[in-house]
Amino acid sequence: MKVLDLTDELGAAAIRALIGLGADVVRVPGSGPADRAAALHWYAGTKTAATGDLDALAAEADVIVESGPVAKLRGLTKDGESRWPGLVHVVVTSFGLTGPRRDWLADDLIAASAGGMTWLGGRPDGPPKPPPRESALQVAGAHAAIGACLGLIARDRDGAGQLIDVSAQEAVAATLETGAIAWIHGGAFPRRTGGIYGHVAHRVFRAADGHAAGGYSGSNRMWTDLLAWMAEAGEAEDLTDEKYADAVYRWNSRPHVDEVVARFASRRTARTLGEQGRRRALPWAEVSRADQLAENPQLRSRDFFIDVDGFTDVGYAVKLPASEPGSKTWRTGRTGEPALTGLRVLDLTWVLAGPYATRQLADHGADVIKVESAHRQDPTRFAPSMRLRPGASHDDGGYFLNFNRGKRSIAVNMRTPEGQDVVRRLAARCDVVIDNYSPGTTARWGLDHESLSKVNPGVITVSMSGVGQDGPWRNAVTFADTLAAMSGLTHETADPGGDPQGLTFGLGDMVAANAAVLAIVALLRERRGGFVDLSQLEAMAASMGPAVLEQQLGTVPAGATPAWPHRLAHRCPHGVYPALGEDRWVAVAVLDDEQWRTLARLTGVRETGFDLAERKADEDRIDAELAAWTRTRGAAETAELLQSHGIPAAVVSNGEDLTDLDPQLAARGFYPVLRHPLAGEVKHEGSVLRLSRTPARVDRPAPLLGEHTHAVLTEFGITADPTVLE
Repeated sequence: MKVLDLTDELGAAAIRALIGLGADVVRVPGSGPADRAAALHWYAGTKTAATGDLDALAAEADVIVESGPVAKLRGLTKDGESRWPGLVHVVVTSFGLTGPRRDWLADDLIAASAGGMTWLGGRPDGPPKPPPRESALQVAGAHAAIGACLGLIARDRDGAGQLIDVSAQEAVAATLETGAIAWIHGGAFPRRTGGIYGHVAHRVFRAADGHAAGGYSGSNRMWTDLLAWMAEAGEAEDLTDEKYADAVYRWNSRPHVDEVVARFASRRTARTLGEQGRRRALPWAEVSRADQLAENPQLRSRDFFIDVDGFTDVGYAVKLPASEPGSKTWRTGRTGEPALTGLRVLDLTWVLAGPYATRQLADHGADVIKVESAHRQDPTRFAPSMRLRPGASHDDGGYFLNFNRGKRSIAVNMRTPEGQDVVRRLAARCDVVIDNYSPGTTARWGLDHESLSKVNPGVITVSMSGVGQDGPWRNAVTFADTLAAMSGLTHETADPGGDPQGLTFGLGDMVAANAAVLAIVALLRERRGGFVDLSQLEAMAASMGPAVLEQQLGTVPAGATPAWPHRLAHRCPHGVYPALGEDRWVAVAVLDDEQWRTLARLTGVRETGFDLAERKADEDRIDAELAAWTRTRGAAETAELLQSHGIPAAVVSNGEDLTDLDPQLAARGFYPVLRHPLAGEVKHEGSVLRLSRTPARVDRPAPLLGEHTHAVLTEFGITADPTVLE
């Protein structure tokens, strides 16, 4: 894959992802990262163009990846078409190429705020705060890389290129877990909790010498085994009372249960909690720092780290397998149909990471056959706390509807040999088989890659385990919060001098899902099969490169404080400021001296000087005066005013803002309405990628449990004992 790189910080993550796939990238220097650590991480492996003639460079490329303000894009014609229509042209902008806010500007903070991430983070008594390490721009870049591969798949089919529009705001809005859909289905939205999850009993606990992430949600064993551990130490207190065995009572008593667990955790080191958690198959992990990441025994055993100019950097979110003999041509669709039309996917995943990955495949035309059962209950279908809609059943809960639209459901009890045989016969006829079981599970069932490739040469199999199929931690039980803790991300959620807060939504699941989709479409584009051993830990750790490099290179202090945790060394002012109304906030990011002069003129904030160094020296006063000005105005009014004068700003959006009030998302139809047989007409999160010639298809609701069992088995010519089809 030959790539012409015309990106700024909005698209940098896409370039690194494509480099990780083996792409040959030629970069035309433009605006890039402000510090050396970020530049080394995002652009390592690229070649600097010897000429500035873009048309000549494009003639040698398969893909062009471009990003930046719409007005400064070099690859668009005046009518908004690609300057190179025969190529796959991926464009990442702040808010998209269409809509009333197409010219609005953003950095990571603004994109995270406009897309809903910022609202979910931070202390309840402080300002909202986005996830660390430019998570908003990283998810946008991941989608852009996926879009490049989809565009090539379509071009290989019919020889035509296309323009692919990626909005950073929409990429963020698709990663919020319940952040928006809780409003759609229940008229409520999550609020800042300082790291306490609203729908699972997990959080960050203080240990004797640091912090650990863990909890007791999931299967009942997660509770009984944690209780046994505490009881062995004589520290279970009153939790051995029979009433706590009831999951509903335990959930309603969570504050007390958390207090007892917190006392237990505080008497042990963070490493002990992590080690004992792994030994007992419980989802607990030490909260690691970036400077500890390179010594992680699991990551080291899997050769995760790479060398960049003599420094140690993290590896890539996913590694493609070596080529295999027996690759096959999968069925492809007609011109103009979604890029993955004709692809057949067997979905053995549950909860969030896997279903979000297969939802993306379904959006782009794949026939996704979801295997599920009442005997192994997916909590997103069966847990009352995840249904979101009052009175919803397992067939119309809001969480399941959102992440499983566009799929077909077959009910098969895989705890029986007969059920396993049914699934093996299905797998033999599918192009992709994806699971998120513990290592070794698929091998016991004859569904591992080695077994399947004998009867289905060229099949792509993906296993999305917590930490990978091998290594000393291979059997670790992980949740999103424990993976974030292991990766170093949780540690960076702390305010200066404070405790790590963690994340209260499944960002890690979304990051892993994007990595899985990227691996699948890359292999499809190369028309080869193979086994993708996807470690969700590695996918998370891959986002920490600048942090790891900073530990080696040093970094300029940002000057962040508990009151102003959003400050950056290379920008001022840069933060989230109070707005008129209860718990309303507006994000503002000044990127250069000209924007600062304009902001000072509009707001009356006294100028302390024109350059960055002078502003940083007087940052406390600037932030205080700007906050006094924003506090008297509505957040939307402030954002509109500042953006109209070329200053990046956005409402810190909650679920209601996104789904009901945002004119840009509405104009671009990001929350399409699907009719479900039980739930009726319901808004869903849209597809992030907008392909001009082979658009995604978001037109089928999530299935009822086993809704398509008979149709699928008949189609495949499979008969089975009805007792295993439930």
